[in-house]
Order: sequence, then structure tokens, then C-alpha cells
Amino acid sequence: MIRMTRFERARVITARALQLSFGAPPLVKTESGMTAFDLAVKELAESVLPLVVIRHFPDGRSERLAV
Repeated sequence: MIRMTRFERARVITARALQLSFGAPPLVKTESGMTAFDLAVKELAESVLPLVVIRHFPDGRSERLAV
């Protein structure tokens, strides 16, 4: 299993939090008082995000990591 780096994780969480703050519907059950950031972290933890991280390597290879 391929793991995300801390930089990829931060980028995915902030991108999803931005989507949520602009009105995207949450993909997990929300609780009162949750911020867009909290929702994004919860969605990532439950692996329900419809995002893909693509890693490009110097030798021309690339990896697709389904978040």
C-alpha cells in the first residue's frame, strides 16, 4: 500500500476544505460545530474523497494514488 507524504496529505485536506467552504456537499455525516477543515480531515480518514494524487518522477514514471 502506498502512503501519502505529509505534504500530499496537507494539500488534499486544504483543497477539500476549500471545496467545502464554497458549498460542496460533505461526504460524511456532519456534527454541529464542525469546520470545513474538520470535515475534510474526517473525509480523508474515512477514505471517501473523490480525489487522486499523481506523483511524477524524474525518470518519467508517474503513480496515481487514489485518496
